Amino acid sequence: MVKKPLAGRPLSVERLQYISCPINIAQIIRGIIMEHISDCVRAMLLACGEDPEREGLRDTPQRVANSLEFLTRGYRSDPDEIVGDAIFHEESNHMIIVRDIEVYSMCEHHMLPFFGRCQIGYIPRGRVFGVSKLARLVDCFARRLQVQERLTNQIARYIKDKINAEGVGVVLECRHLCMMMRGVEKQGSSMVTSAVLGSFHDSEATRNEFLQLLQRPGV
Repeated sequence: MVKKPLAGRPLSVERLQYISCPINIAQIIRGIIMEHISDCVRAMLLACGEDPEREGLRDTPQRVANSLEFLTRGYRSDPDEIVGDAIFHEESNHMIIVRDIEVYSMCEHHMLPFFGRCQIGYIPRGRVFGVSKLARLVDCFARRLQVQERLTNQIARYIKDKINAEGVGVVLECRHLCMMMRGVEKQGSSMVTSAVLGSFHDSEATRNEFLQLLQRPGV
């Protein structure tokens, strides 16, 4: 039988003492965390003056917990496992660009979404990524509580280090709901960040080539 964890206690393996059923340890921990999140959401609804037992809100705490699990799945993703063996030997040293990768993340300051598009360019040094892996890497780092500046740097640094690329450039343009629907309330605003490493940083010509290619019309 699974007993309810004590309210107010930190989530830890010690709380497994309340579990006596023979199920997978990961399922146990997930259940504890999800119940804790649901309890917190219910408390938030009460604090807002709502009735969490009314029909429209009765399942909201669990739905929010499920949503947060999905929106923060990057914490439970290993970029090395995502890439796997999809790195291929290729002698080309020409610039490779993957454009308009959709980005969805959560601002760590207000836990509101920000979303936009990511542009990635790199010059390989004998090894290239399978093209879909770059989009999956963006998701891995984006599906966390983030700030756009750090997200941009994490994507660029991983690509550079993983294949020892000659150079990497990453540009993100995102719209932040924390700036659009609250605070300054500027609905038309967007934020652009870039990270350039290796030859993209050291060579103005390489950097300009990357930026010019991003301006070309899409297919």
